[in-house]
Amino acid sequence: MKQFTSVKDVPFSVNELIAKAAAIKKSPYSSKIGQNKTLGLIFFNPSLRTRMSTQKAASNLGMNVITMNIGEEGWKLEMEDGTRMDGGAQEHIKDAVKVMSQYVDILGVRSFAKLKNREEDYSEIVLNQFIKHAEVPIISLESAIRHPLQSLADFLTISEQKVKKPKIVVTWAPHPRALPQAVVNSFLEWGRLTEADIVLTYPKGYELDPQFTEGIEVVNNQNEAMEGADIVYTKNWSSYSKYGKILDISDSWMITPKKMELTHNGKFMHCLPVRRNIVVHDEVLDHSLVYEQAKNRVFSAQAVLKQLLESSKNGKS
Repeated sequence: MKQFTSVKDVPFSVNELIAKAAAIKKSPYSSKIGQNKTLGLIFFNPSLRTRMSTQKAASNLGMNVITMNIGEEGWKLEMEDGTRMDGGAQEHIKDAVKVMSQYVDILGVRSFAKLKNREEDYSEIVLNQFIKHAEVPIISLESAIRHPLQSLADFLTISEQKVKKPKIVVTWAPHPRALPQAVVNSFLEWGRLTEADIVLTYPKGYELDPQFTEGIEVVNNQNEAMEGADIVYTKNWSSYSKYGKILDISDSWMITPKKMELTHNGKFMHCLPVRRNIVVHDEVLDHSLVYEQAKNRVFSAQAVLKQLLESSKNGKS
């Protein structure tokens, strides 16, 4: 594996990578393949779980970690190639990434969607500039349109429920702010490669990019979709067609104990952070899988780091 920016970078089955993460969870300190290696973590946006879990994963493997918050601790970066740099940016991304590559063995980068220009966000400018100019493997710590580390942890968590072919309902929920589509895009992309039966539900107007929903059953009635679910994965996202907008939708899509009664003893999941009693009722969240999901972020990141280090050591993809 040369990089980890989407499920497409995994050179074997998703189930095999999930199994590797599960094995690491049983024995997280058994490999020190990262000894004398350094992981660089570059954040353009805030992070709690991604930052702490990836640092912990690297430490478990014996790696050193360098973390940097761009914007607070670095020069303002120019992202466009061939530009005349007479504006506010002091350093070009090409130079910055090539320099970073001299200091680390793997680079992780996190950059959210700006939710102003759909074409710009979906072109993944920041992530692709890191991929283009880096001389070391790149890990996406969440990009404008995907969050593969979250998805791996999610499906590790689902696999631990021991349901042979789970019905997973992915449902939109209300939120006071406009949020990106990255988590749900990625979850659907990974889910298509598992044995799960996935149903997507959202109010009209909140359709996603068709590349991520192809082959996924869509039901616009949330209660109908949730009937018989084993897993209820909830996430807000802003409109894709009216990009970045919050449409006039009532709070009736919040997940409540009554709605969970429609499921097959279903388990609630959310990537966190979550707005209590807006996205989900306290009672549902307090009896959910969210903390186990967060815990599994460590072992998922560790599986990815280990795979990249092994591939680099053996000269394989």
